[in-house]
Amino acid sequence: MSLAPDPTLPPPPPGCPFNAEFLPPNLRKHVDPNAPVPLRMMAAKSLVPLNPADMLGALFMLTFDPEATVRETAAKTCATLPDRILGSALRDEGVPPPVLGYFLGLLKDKEAYAEMLVLNSETPDDAVAGVASSCSPKVAEIISQNQLRLLRHEDIVRNLCLNPGAPASLVDSICDFSVRSGLILADVPAMQAARVRIYGPQAAAAPPDPGPTAEEVLQELGSSGEKDDETPMEEGKRQTLAQRIMKMSIAEKIKLATLGNKEARTSLIRDTNKLVCVAVIRSPRITDGEVLSCAANRAINEDVLRVIYNNREWTKMQKVKLALVKNPKVPLTVTMKFLNTLRDAELKDLARDKNVPAAVQSFAKKLHEKKTAPKKDGGGH
Repeated sequence: MSLAPDPTLPPPPPGCPFNAEFLPPNLRKHVDPNAPVPLRMMAAKSLVPLNPADMLGALFMLTFDPEATVRETAAKTCATLPDRILGSALRDEGVPPPVLGYFLGLLKDKEAYAEMLVLNSETPDDAVAGVASSCSPKVAEIISQNQLRLLRHEDIVRNLCLNPGAPASLVDSICDFSVRSGLILADVPAMQAARVRIYGPQAAAAPPDPGPTAEEVLQELGSSGEKDDETPMEEGKRQTLAQRIMKMSIAEKIKLATLGNKEARTSLIRDTNKLVCVAVIRSPRITDGEVLSCAANRAINEDVLRVIYNNREWTKMQKVKLALVKNPKVPLTVTMKFLNTLRDAELKDLARDKNVPAAVQSFAKKLHEKKTAPKKDGGGH
């Protein structure tokens, strides 16, 4: 995402959470509130040649259109899109999260689509929480397998416990995991039962000390989550933060990783629990600089690297791609794919770099030789 606003972008319709930046420039007019109604109506009827992911984004924008007929037509089209569009777009992590959340609300009773959406890591947690209390047992099972979501958004646990279709064994295992991870939901009987199961009858009367909460630590940091302070933290404060984090439960660490500032993320990315590390890299507040430093870090958790190399936006950045190629923890199949997109000079440097895996070095050398070899004369072709 570029930081400078594009002056050619039409304004989003009032209330729409994003603009038309994701659309090809020549097709943005179809969602521009100031464009003629027939142009917007074409997109609302899905008559504009867009790839599936972009079509979902455009239709979602048109559900905010100032013209009632356009809004209604777009909403109707959303509800009746064919499988060839939905089957591809709902799995796509490049689709804006609000769009995925909207479609989960719309398609929650169509099990195959609900599955795709709860499996998509970009679907907002609150949208998943919204369907957790009434989804099918199969979808409830899939939601329960995303442990990061359970701990990041406690209403998902709360609502799965209320789901009449969720098997008792599933609810028990969700609650056991949540209790062991330090989640305390005093208003959920199934969680209280799990606490007694794990810690014995005395746990009902006196719940164990949960340690510092994310909210307390955020207040101490003087960061209520508005924006990252670029000034480095004083040494004393940093040590205090590290000590507080050591006493936190996994559930609270995940909340801090999601909402905290750069200092908190830098500390938590080194956590021994992979869910905490992944919560850091998936934080909506992570910066490109932090992503680059994680990509280059040879001691980083492999699950963190997986999130980075599967993210299309991040791997568009040449520096990130280069850092991943040099990191021996990145699988060779992924590295080879990136090597093919590097510039000649970068390949030449890699071929000489003794600090990269030998296979990467030799493949970079071969690629560089192939790219810079003198072209054979085709004999008059």
